[in-house]
Amino acid sequence: MSGLLGRLGDFSFRRRRLVVTVWLALLLAVVGGATALGGSLDDRFTVPGAESQHALDTLADTAPDAAGATAQLVFTAPAGHLITEAPYRAAIQQTLTTAGAAPKATGVTTPQQAGTISPDQRTAVGVVHFAGDRSQVPQAARDAVENSAGTARDAGLEVSVGGSAYSMNQLKPGITEIIGIAVAVLVLALTFGSLLAAGMPLLSAVFGIAITVGGLLALSSVVSVSSTALTLALMLGLAVGIDYALFILSRHRTQLTSGLTPRESVARANATAGSAVVFAGTTVIIALAALSVIGIPFLTVMGLAASAAVLVAVGVAVTLLPALAGFAGTRLAPRPGSRAHRRATAGEAVAGVDKSAVGMGARWARLVTARPWVTVLIVVGALGLLAAPITSLRMALPDNGSAAADSGPRQAYDTIAEKFGPGFNGPLVVVVDDPNGGASAAQQVVAAAHKLPNVAFVAPPQPTHQAGQSIVMVVPTTAPEATETADLVHALRDRIPGEVPGASIAVTGDTAVTIDVSQRLAGSLLPFIGIVVGLSLLLLIVVFRSLAVPLKAALTFLLSVAAALGTTVAVFQWGWAADLFGVSRTGPVVSFLPIILVGVLFGLAMDYEVFLVSGIREEWTRSGDAHASIIEGTRHNARVVTAAATIMVVVFASFVPTDDALIKPIAFALAVGVLVDAFAVRLTLVPAVLALLGRFAWWLPRPLDQVLPHLNIEGPQEESAVPQQRELASA
Repeated sequence: MSGLLGRLGDFSFRRRRLVVTVWLALLLAVVGGATALGGSLDDRFTVPGAESQHALDTLADTAPDAAGATAQLVFTAPAGHLITEAPYRAAIQQTLTTAGAAPKATGVTTPQQAGTISPDQRTAVGVVHFAGDRSQVPQAARDAVENSAGTARDAGLEVSVGGSAYSMNQLKPGITEIIGIAVAVLVLALTFGSLLAAGMPLLSAVFGIAITVGGLLALSSVVSVSSTALTLALMLGLAVGIDYALFILSRHRTQLTSGLTPRESVARANATAGSAVVFAGTTVIIALAALSVIGIPFLTVMGLAASAAVLVAVGVAVTLLPALAGFAGTRLAPRPGSRAHRRATAGEAVAGVDKSAVGMGARWARLVTARPWVTVLIVVGALGLLAAPITSLRMALPDNGSAAADSGPRQAYDTIAEKFGPGFNGPLVVVVDDPNGGASAAQQVVAAAHKLPNVAFVAPPQPTHQAGQSIVMVVPTTAPEATETADLVHALRDRIPGEVPGASIAVTGDTAVTIDVSQRLAGSLLPFIGIVVGLSLLLLIVVFRSLAVPLKAALTFLLSVAAALGTTVAVFQWGWAADLFGVSRTGPVVSFLPIILVGVLFGLAMDYEVFLVSGIREEWTRSGDAHASIIEGTRHNARVVTAAATIMVVVFASFVPTDDALIKPIAFALAVGVLVDAFAVRLTLVPAVLALLGRFAWWLPRPLDQVLPHLNIEGPQEESAVPQQRELASA
């Protein structure tokens, strides 16, 4: 692989105008396709094969109003007045009539028809029904409903607009993302000591995400692409795009300092650091693409979109970056006498200087390996404390209760919860199919549902367009994300069919669907972790020709995931420092966050593991001194890993202030995960563990060594000065 990448880098350097032209043409093609096709984003949560999904799909034909999206207009009378007063009733009726004329609206339900007038007679809720799910409701329709509220407001009523039609998660870039990019540029400038060198990783990364986002928007016209998938692809593509370019460009500049010509250096950097980038990128792509096996469409789209972003980032790093380096030529070489030049030549020109004592990376490695047991106990203990909250992890999908506190959907949600009870924000829909074609089965369901715990209200049966089919709305006493609500769903499914023999019973509605999604994700988490950890063990055994190093990598990766997830639970579920991070409402963690965290953090952890440990192994292969190889290998790579991780943390953290209830916790968990994995695990715990293992860190049984293929991700190395594996195995 290294030879192929070296030739690819050389070709990109020589034919740099052609390479840049091809990439520009690709960018114009995807942007043009996105503009011409005019696709739309689809934020539906569907669970193929689940009872709730099948029933919801059936209702789309037999009871469109029950299955389609809705907008809720929540009217509140001033203090001392009743919502039933004639002027207010007239204003509400006129408002709903206007709202019912919105595009795609199929009708309205007044407060009197629905019985949604609060016990204190001060609040009423009207509903606008739309054809299709929320992804099919155009923005013009939402705007029309919001504008219709002006009549009621002019009459003195307070009006908030919410409902499932407004449960959309759309990326709204702000000042924090710009600050994140600015900090990334600053880190790059400090790392390279050159604005030209600092700009190249950022330029290539932005180019890559422009292609990724343009391609996803173009594809959204023919396949379902969610706004969350688009944001995750943007966030991850920007982070790894900068990191991959940083690794290759750092190697290139060091080689220029040693006297290589720009063309020779580009080819060698692509063959060595580029090989590591391709390996690391491949692990990320495989882990993210593996999300498809869970069988939930929106998660599949997220995984494939993020995989595409990483694939483009790798392609840009090993082709476009060498071409850009060709245009820059010798100007990328550190200026003689500069700090960057001194770092690149540290310890090489000074006779008698111990290179392992030069540089912050070497000093840090010597510190953490001086008493390795102490280092291990401190790091593992600290990360164990961060992971402790994971024992109380609860998972659910966010709803309008997680929206920004000053938003209309959140105000409507809170008002309904206060005036009618939290369960009114997540009613359950029981679909009853009576083979006899009558209504007696539905009446039996109503009677049986009244007997169940945690039931606040059961509506009379409503017939659908299908003969013998009725729907019964059951309102829980608890909020949609509450454990008691999930228990009620299970009770309805387990106990009602036995009391209504012969009838077909199904529980559906947005709340039931989200509960089914959460349970399928929870059930898939451990098998997915097993796949990811098994993959890491297999790949790293082949790469490092060792058993201890891959086992250590897998265990420390799980420690990083646990610490990141535990910290996320503490902030988003327990509410610790919630105000600091702008968490408007605490509650269960987003259902798919743990799986996304495992998939993304696995790839990023392997990045740092490969870049750091491959340098240590290179020194071990050359010198045969286990302890010195840790110091020297860390000296070479610590600064680059530090810069890469810092950029990654900053990019992820810049998305935390967003009001998007899906993206905020994911960005937070990834920022914490990278921070923990890079600095506490890879740069601190790993050197200490390797110091404890000594030469046995690189032991591999002879039979396994003979069977495994040889995969060299660092290109040609110097002749080994240590015994062959078979000799070490017999030692």
